[in-house]
Amino acid sequence: MVAEAMTRPVRRGVFFAVLLLIGGLGFVARPAQAIETIAREAVLVEVTTGAVLFEKNADKMMPPASMSKLMTVHMVFDRLRDGRLSLDDTFLVSENAWRKGGAKSGGSTMFLKPGSRVRLEDLLRGIIIQSGNDACIVVAEGLEHSEAAFAEAMTIRARELGLEQSTFKNATGWPDPGHMMTARELSMLAQRTIEEFPEYYHYYSEKSFTYNGIKQGNRNPLLYKNFGVDGLKTGHTKASGYGLTASAERKGRRLILVVNGLPSKKARAREPLRLLEWAFREFNNYALFKAGDTVADADVWLGKSPTVPLVLAKDLVVTLPRKARKGMKVSVVYQPIPAPVTKGTPVATLKITAPDAETMEIPLLASEDVERLGLIGRLGAALKHILWGNSG
Repeated sequence: MVAEAMTRPVRRGVFFAVLLLIGGLGFVARPAQAIETIAREAVLVEVTTGAVLFEKNADKMMPPASMSKLMTVHMVFDRLRDGRLSLDDTFLVSENAWRKGGAKSGGSTMFLKPGSRVRLEDLLRGIIIQSGNDACIVVAEGLEHSEAAFAEAMTIRARELGLEQSTFKNATGWPDPGHMMTARELSMLAQRTIEEFPEYYHYYSEKSFTYNGIKQGNRNPLLYKNFGVDGLKTGHTKASGYGLTASAERKGRRLILVVNGLPSKKARAREPLRLLEWAFREFNNYALFKAGDTVADADVWLGKSPTVPLVLAKDLVVTLPRKARKGMKVSVVYQPIPAPVTKGTPVATLKITAPDAETMEIPLLASEDVERLGLIGRLGAALKHILWGNSG
């Protein structure tokens, strides 16, 4: 047996479909990004595939301002989902929440009255739509007795979600040297919010909310553009600049964009729209294989069957530039596979390459068991190999 890597084309019908669909594959297209941004930090992600279409200082620690309220809301959504909270629960507005988060504080406010009790659903709308700092503090004190304790719980929960760098010192995003996130982790948090809480995510698309007779509009400028944007949150402090975490869905594709460090409200309205428009125009998603599809047949050494079908464990969808339609290569790579073979065992690799794109390698699994030949069969196969070099 020759112990060297073997390559085999994918099944002919499927292979031609791949060529017809994509012709060239650029899942992430990291080299020589075709667009720039005036944002200080940015990341643009295709949700279905996780492809990063654009990034700039995406892992740099930054003050997130009110965009960190995504984590405050996430903490509430968690408790609503598991039944610890109800939208009809009421929370007491403390003197501290009124003083620190009210109009006199200089930040965004829901205009809550000290000593009053407020429904949780109203507080959520106050946080999401009006960006109310007072509403954040009321929720924090109601859930963890103090804003500081709630911030600690936010950080703990962030680690559980895989946000390894995000650290919270308050519930509002108010400037604090230790209150930091990254653009990438904000995009991750946004995706978790969208995917895990579909029954509550709609609050992020509401354009206005009236409380105590005061109507305030959602600060997300892209909600008013008829572009498919349905969330999430703006932020602004002197240190952070103007920021936005946004998500848009168009023709079944969902993108998440985080930008921060923009110079003005006008830039925050224009720059995210420009980046999203570019991403929807230049990239597309392509389904290559369904889970369980036979991609190729691999030779099996000393097996009762000479080959075993190779399949993927999950559907394979890739994101690539629309113009990258040439130069794509798809092949199956494997070492000679000795019997016995157990169904579901990784035995080969699907390798996809294209110019100016990272190589993609996906494990291929044996789709069925292949028993080993008996003694006589093994002797016959060995003799056959000696005489004719046949590896089957």
